[in-house]
Amino acid sequence: MRKIPFWRQVLTQILLLFISIFVIVPIWGIARLAFDGSLKGRPTEFHLFPKLFSFDIFLKVLNRPYQSVEFILLLRNSLLVSISAALIAIVLGASMAYAFARFRFPGRQPGLFIIVLTSILPAIGFATPLYILLSLLGIRATLLGLIIVYAAFSMPFCIWNMRVAFQSIPKELEEAAFLDGAGNFTSFWNITFPLAVPSVAVAGLIAFLMSYSEFAIGWLFVEKPTTVTLSMAIYAMVQNQYLGGAQPWSYLGSLALIMSIPVVVVFLILQTSLFERMVFGNIGE
Repeated sequence: MRKIPFWRQVLTQILLLFISIFVIVPIWGIARLAFDGSLKGRPTEFHLFPKLFSFDIFLKVLNRPYQSVEFILLLRNSLLVSISAALIAIVLGASMAYAFARFRFPGRQPGLFIIVLTSILPAIGFATPLYILLSLLGIRATLLGLIIVYAAFSMPFCIWNMRVAFQSIPKELEEAAFLDGAGNFTSFWNITFPLAVPSVAVAGLIAFLMSYSEFAIGWLFVEKPTTVTLSMAIYAMVQNQYLGGAQPWSYLGSLALIMSIPVVVVFLILQTSLFERMVFGNIGE
């Protein structure tokens, strides 16, 4: 094993320290706001710790954080929209990813180029056509319309991520299944898909996070407070503060911390079983 020079180790540790500070400070700032019961509006002074430590703000936020809408309804909307969008992106994206990975057909290369193009274009570029399409279908101002929008945004990434995973699986495994009489769907479902589960799960997780945290485009497809998600509620609270709202910023901090709990739970569950398999692979297991 090659020995790393001492000066390089020191520089690496210093760089990692700065990166850690850059990541931790904003999170600490949100936590400090969430537990500061002394705030009556936006913070005007810097404090490392809350001036008046209190849990009362969390209790108020868990009641009706946005326009008399209950927190449970906002959380339900967020989870329903994000999980449904991720499932749609995975189901439809897996079929397209497998086709691009295994078959050769006319228009394959242009199709891959279009998928790449849609993944790098800003989401606002698709707002107008989706707005018109969902309005014609009569589902624009519904949660179903929001699910379709978020699934469309996350599907290009899912297709490319799963396509790479399917290509990395030896085709000989499927050919052996064909010799035993299995069809395309049977070999995909029983052989290819189980081996690609870690990559599929990562794609689904990213699609979930994209839908769970998005708020800007979603406002175009929401008309009633009962269809607002948690991320939209946080954005509305920020806008209300800049317009002179009387709600303290501790509401914003506490709601942001509460909203992050499902994401943290998912990462804690998957960090050992999923990401280690993504790094080391499991085809030979």
